[in-house]
Amino acid sequence: QVQLVESGGGLVQPGGSLRLSCAASGSIFGTMSWYRQGPAKQREWVAVITRGGGANYADSVKGRFTISRDNTKNTMYLQMNNLKPEDTAVYYCNRSPPSSNYWGQGTQVTVSS
Repeated sequence: QVQLVESGGGLVQPGGSLRLSCAASGSIFGTMSWYRQGPAKQREWVAVITRGGGANYADSVKGRFTISRDNTKNTMYLQMNNLKPEDTAVYYCNRSPPSSNYWGQGTQVTVSS
């Protein structure tokens, strides 16, 4: 079965950048999304990308984040620029709509001065 492993998170100052990766143990097919969950908050959708590369974003990150994928490497990415404190969260990748069985541990992004 496919397993998804997120990486690339860390501590950055406001205005900084990070690039997250989502590596699949097997081939990635179909539409995928990035999600995030901040402290004491519900998990929210961040960005989506189709198999062919079409993308859309939540209003809160539009213009700052870019989602991409490399199907030959079974990997999806999230380039995050101009980070804000409200971007602090654990970031997850999953299918879109998500499969409850595919949630991993995510990668922590902390934006703080």
